[in-house]
Amino acid sequence: MDGLLDGGYGTTPESGGSWIGMEMPDRSLALEDFLPHRLSVLNSAIGRPLARICEQQFGVSIGEWCLMVNLARLGPMAANGLCSRCAMDKVQVSRAVARAVDHGLIQRTIDHGDRRRALLSLTERGHAIHDQIAALAQHYQDYLQEALSVQERSQFDNMLERLLTRAGQPQRFVS
Repeated sequence: MDGLLDGGYGTTPESGGSWIGMEMPDRSLALEDFLPHRLSVLNSAIGRPLARICEQQFGVSIGEWCLMVNLARLGPMAANGLCSRCAMDKVQVSRAVARAVDHGLIQRTIDHGDRRRALLSLTERGHAIHDQIAALAQHYQDYLQEALSVQERSQFDNMLERLLTRAGQPQRFVS
């Protein structure tokens, strides 16, 4: 592994690589100033209220909600198409699909183009619950964005896109 996957400093001596010529990490890193940690804390703080509402009022996990949003927006698709869209691995998607099917939110049908593949789609109940949560989620997003001016929102969106692009290129970190 290299880049962020092995601690963020390229290959390690333990993995057969070398830190020669690389600056050793500062062991006194202030976690509260570390961008990945701050973003994780922000994600938890922002996501927790919506997750609580989804669970308590609708019995839906955030994983199930993510599946529902994508199926409502994009239509029927196979489970593997939901992995990257929901930032979940195959096991997480499989578990969320199983729960959503058990709760009557999602249905599986055979793909007529490839009978080996199952397509997922929302049930009537899934659409109804999706619509209720989507309205709450939009209201919550509006509430959060009120803390920023229109210009700040645009700048923030731009910064998020740049960070997402950079995070998707960890190999450039060690170059």
